[in-house]
Amino acid sequence: MQKYTIVVCDHIHTAGLDMLQNDENINFIMAADEPKDKLVTEIIPQADVAITRSSTDVDTFFLEHAKNMKAIVRAGVGVDNVDIPGCSKQGIIVMNVPTANTIAAVELTMTHMLSCMRMFPYSHDHLKNQRIWKREKWYGYELKGKKLGVIGFGNIGSRVAKRAKAFEMDIVAYDPYIHPSKVTDLDMTYTKNFDDILACDVITIHTPKNKETIGIIGEEEIAKMKDGVVLVNCARGDLYNEDALYNGLKSGKIRFAGIDVFGKEPAINNKLLDLDNIVVSPHLGANTYESQYNIGTQAAENAIAAAKGIAYPNALNLPIDESKIPPFVKPFLEMGQKIGFLASQMHKSQIISVKVSGHGEIGEYVDSLATFVTVGAMSQSSDKINYVNADFIAKEKNIAIEAEKLGDSTVYKNLITVKLTTTEGTSTISATIFDDGVQRITAINGFDIEVPLKGDMILFKNSDVPGVIGNIGQTLAQNNVNIADFSLARNDKGNALAVILVDSTVDDKTLEELASLDACISVNYARL
Repeated sequence: MQKYTIVVCDHIHTAGLDMLQNDENINFIMAADEPKDKLVTEIIPQADVAITRSSTDVDTFFLEHAKNMKAIVRAGVGVDNVDIPGCSKQGIIVMNVPTANTIAAVELTMTHMLSCMRMFPYSHDHLKNQRIWKREKWYGYELKGKKLGVIGFGNIGSRVAKRAKAFEMDIVAYDPYIHPSKVTDLDMTYTKNFDDILACDVITIHTPKNKETIGIIGEEEIAKMKDGVVLVNCARGDLYNEDALYNGLKSGKIRFAGIDVFGKEPAINNKLLDLDNIVVSPHLGANTYESQYNIGTQAAENAIAAAKGIAYPNALNLPIDESKIPPFVKPFLEMGQKIGFLASQMHKSQIISVKVSGHGEIGEYVDSLATFVTVGAMSQSSDKINYVNADFIAKEKNIAIEAEKLGDSTVYKNLITVKLTTTEGTSTISATIFDDGVQRITAINGFDIEVPLKGDMILFKNSDVPGVIGNIGQTLAQNNVNIADFSLARNDKGNALAVILVDSTVDDKTLEELASLDACISVNYARL
């Protein structure tokens, strides 16, 4: 009887440990209390599967010793401490447990919201520790009648909104990746204008941590907020810019904040702790007995399934079986995922359909291409999307997926085209890989244009009139944005498309200035 070794690197609920201990096919090693050097150098080399949490970094040092590992289960939602690309290179599948702590995170958010409104921790300390009875010092505010802005209306944000509505709050939700009816059917307000969120009395954030959401609330956004606004973050660190948050709290612009997560943890020296108008907790979003039981048992169940090769639930990077495909295919699959990601950023709204076409030999693998494109297109709106469940989640969201094999291209040996349709419009992008291995876009929305598929990208569509290029360059220069590459295409309808690669992020102010140029038809911004 073959036995598989599962190493538990960090503490999980005893119910999960019992599942591992009681499976006769599993050699279970409990290493949560071992020094990390010993764990990595002596124990990890034995592991077929490892179960980790935030205390163990799956980094280069870890992976150098994970010679026999086939999968890693991150017992929780976040995988910030897991080098997913590094795992992929070694063929290690990374899984997480995305829904086990949902209710715990929702209820902690409500705890912080109520604590901010009534200053409960401070009044408790005043009486309990200082033994001062001074009722007149602790006048707070009621949730009833206040406007709550919810950024991210997914699994957690939607449940926070439902509970806040029970407190008779007015809910405004911002999430460009859902259908508005998901909000409006609950008698709540859906908005595409982020300024509507900034006008709320209380703001709470529930998004993944990615390029689009890091620092989504900064100095500029706080300046637009109401005086006395309350901010809550029980999602991920750095979604609020901590310097801006500190300044806003110190000035009184932000009356109170409830923060469970920080950019650098443990946050024992964070300057936010010096303020007296903030309620903090040490990343307790998953810290309930119920959620710990769910996390522990689900992590153990997933680890056992992965060790036996039965399934890889919630796999984030299921590798391709390269023995069954020609070497040229995998780069096209990776490129397809990037194109899907790019297309989704051009129209940040609910996806209706994804159509993938393959010209040349790559057309034989168009079904696999469609899966990768779908993962890329949905990755900004779903933490759960992966190569295993992409088709299922797309079906669940009523997204139509179509794969089309075409004949040889008249120009390129292999060419893929992605047509992404959303509630806001349709984006069509074609791309290929040249002999030098460089991934290049060859067409965007009917414009023949050649541009590298990488970096920060501005897509500027305009009327084809003199002076546009100069105006674009001047606008970017005035906003300290350096141009790395400028590609231009024209069509027979009197329009032009510029694809501009830049060396830094582009803020909303700059995009608004570009959009205000007389010849501008549309401006999109994407980050690859």
